[in-house]
Amino acid sequence: MNQLSLTLSPSEYGAAANIALDEALLESAEAGDQTQEVLRLWHPTEATVVIGRSSPIRDEVNLEYCAAHEIPVFRRSSGGASIVTAPGCLMYAVLLSYRKRPQLRMLEQAHQFVMTKMQDALNSLNIETKFLGTCDLTIDDKKVSGNALRCKKNWMIYHGTMICESMDLQLVSNCLGQPKRQPEYRAGRSHADFLCQIPTSTSYLADAIAKTWKTVEETKEWPKELTERLVETKYTTEAWNYKL
Repeated sequence: MNQLSLTLSPSEYGAAANIALDEALLESAEAGDQTQEVLRLWHPTEATVVIGRSSPIRDEVNLEYCAAHEIPVFRRSSGGASIVTAPGCLMYAVLLSYRKRPQLRMLEQAHQFVMTKMQDALNSLNIETKFLGTCDLTIDDKKVSGNALRCKKNWMIYHGTMICESMDLQLVSNCLGQPKRQPEYRAGRSHADFLCQIPTSTSYLADAIAKTWKTVEETKEWPKELTERLVETKYTTEAWNYKL
């Protein structure tokens, strides 16, 4: 597995570029342009709301607050509910081959496989977590990582956010409403009572994740043209972001 440590600058590529790159990695692999599995790690430089593929944007997002504070809102290609990412979060994505790992075609096994890897990374830092809900990692029954996946015929991408110690959790309460879709263990708790931070820095966690996935080479290659095209034709359009 190769490692891609790449945060695209919003000023250079647009605020949606880091969201679009995950889909571009998947589409590039499916088209045969990418043959190696990839672990991508990136560090947000600004607050952003990212809603799920089927999320009703007006139900899940405080659009007035986001507009007033110039916080962009984008719809991702994978499922799940809305999240807020910001400085202090570590974002990851793993591009996985079904030819190499056919068992991951079963979604329960895919969740279990990736979540166990992420738990192993945290365990190496002496941080104990539990895997709860569909694909949440928790500390003391409080969520520290939300995750989602997108599947194609031969490849899948599994990605998520790791809330580290310097993330401003108040952003989540400000930007998001109370979700209608909730895992049972949440028990109706507010964002403030439901979320907590992983007691480590994004840099330490990034190193631990890379070691756990046993990345063998740092790659500089990424589907730049496809990412830019997705930003222009999809991720910055109302037809995509406000479709629900």
